[in-house]
Amino acid sequence: MNIALDVMGGDYAPAEAILGVKAYLSATESPANLILVGDEAKLHSLIAEHLSNYSKNFTVVHAPQVIDMHEHPTKALKEKQQSSVAIGFHLLATGKADAFISAGNTGAMLVGALYSIKPMEGVSRPTIGTYLPRENGRLGLLLDAGINADCKPENLVQFALLGSLFVQHVWRIENPKVALLNIGEEEGKGNILAQATYPLLKENKEINFIGNVEGRDVFLDKADVIVCEGFTGNIMLKMAESIHDIAKRRNIKDEYLDRFDFEQYGGVPVLGVNKPVIIGHGISHGPAFKNMILLSQKIIEINLMEKIRNSFR
Repeated sequence: MNIALDVMGGDYAPAEAILGVKAYLSATESPANLILVGDEAKLHSLIAEHLSNYSKNFTVVHAPQVIDMHEHPTKALKEKQQSSVAIGFHLLATGKADAFISAGNTGAMLVGALYSIKPMEGVSRPTIGTYLPRENGRLGLLLDAGINADCKPENLVQFALLGSLFVQHVWRIENPKVALLNIGEEEGKGNILAQATYPLLKENKEINFIGNVEGRDVFLDKADVIVCEGFTGNIMLKMAESIHDIAKRRNIKDEYLDRFDFEQYGGVPVLGVNKPVIIGHGISHGPAFKNMILLSQKIIEINLMEKIRNSFR
């Protein structure tokens, strides 16, 4: 198993990426082989300091260029063929890596996923979600979280199936409950998109649709998967992040609020593309990189991509 990691992506790269690699290798009995994609000159001293005892567990692939956060994704990928993101996707597309991780430019990661490994047959739009800490101690998944701001009803139905498969196989939740985010619980509520999506979800036999949920239900134990278009989903994501930030600034110590810290989850997969791609937050530190690697390893081990592919055939 080979997992490629963009060690140049993120605000605190490459130092925090290397610390995440060290944490992963030191805590994992049977680690995957890691391919560290980045500028060798900038990595040399960090590797010597932190990874000298793990030389058999990783290789370095030189990537002299970096796609910055502010750059236009498509233009940057076209003009920076030697960037860590471009080379990482080349490794993934050619089979030299089984998964690719980056906390770099999210747009570049999405463009790279769409054009290098492509969406699965039958998937009209890949999606990414966000994790919802629920009051009962478990996690929920809300998707789309921002890459599909405008959607058709059919897109939301596919998001529901993609999310269900992820939750079922990665989180081991049997027959996950799926809900539609809406402004009321009753059937027929909401805007045109919600009203048109509801009957399609209700008729779909591949998901366990339980109906509408409202914003106040998002963090409760009502649904394992909640679907909405990316405009609303991204607002929910940023609101959840702000809850953690406010609690931290006010020195509020609470077990539940601590679970809003994204570091403990690492990153989110792009669901609906042919190979595992994990996108991390731009401000990721070592623990987030470690958890992104662990997530990638699990997705490969359970062969999630093939399970999703079979559901869309």
